[in-house]
Amino acid sequence: MAEIQQNAAGPPKAGKRRAKKMSTRVDMTPMVDLAFLLLTFFMLTTTFAKPYAMDLQMPVKDDSRTPVAMSKSMTIILGKGHQVHYFFGLNAPQDKTVPAAELKTTTFAASGIRQAILTKQQQQAGLVVLIKPGADAKYQDMVDILDEMSITNQKKYALVKMTQDDINLVKTATL
Repeated sequence: MAEIQQNAAGPPKAGKRRAKKMSTRVDMTPMVDLAFLLLTFFMLTTTFAKPYAMDLQMPVKDDSRTPVAMSKSMTIILGKGHQVHYFFGLNAPQDKTVPAAELKTTTFAASGIRQAILTKQQQQAGLVVLIKPGADAKYQDMVDILDEMSITNQKKYALVKMTQDDINLVKTATL
């Protein structure tokens, strides 16, 4: 609380008489108590931000492979420099009945890979996306492409290792 202390003005002097000076002292203890009470109240009543996590369903560990129809597949290759290469169908240069894959390059922008996936989803129901991270791809690229799968509501996608045919296709396209 505030209190007023009275000090004597000293020995009386002849002449002018001075008024007594009074000093004030403010006790800060109640204000500190109030600050800690408010801090405790807001800490206990707040809701902390919950981390957002994407649920992935991993397949059972076995060596069986599920065949994918070429007409229902889209292959995405993650390259260096945050580039995304994609083509429709499967890359099978040894099979002469299959046309050669036409590799296209884009970015992670909304008008890039997202638009390509949405366009293919409208053309082909039951699309299966094969994601192949390259040796030069960054972890952030993998997170970004999984986010794109969630944004475009793509239900069927798989993470697949790159084959030598895919590496050759990217090398020829970047030359």
